[in-house]
Amino acid sequence: MRRANGDWFAFEGHGRLWVPLFLSSHDALMSRLRNFGMLLFEPVALDAQLLKEVAHAGAGSNVDFRIVNDPFASLTRGSHLALAQVAFADK
Repeated sequence: MRRANGDWFAFEGHGRLWVPLFLSSHDALMSRLRNFGMLLFEPVALDAQLLKEVAHAGAGSNVDFRIVNDPFASLTRGSHLALAQVAFADK
């Protein structure tokens, strides 16, 4: 999820930044309805270039990803993926 100004949606948990990943744009939009903090963000497809931007944006912190299988569940209930795992899956 990304805003028009380029900001990424992430939430903090246990001293880490978590970027949610959804199975589809539709799931991301449904989750956005439940999580008001995401209302200004639009779903974008994650590719190698965007992955580099996320990694660069979180360079001073710990950035991980959550795969959100159920768009109506809490964002914290997703499966954990480290940045290296997402980068490997993209290749």
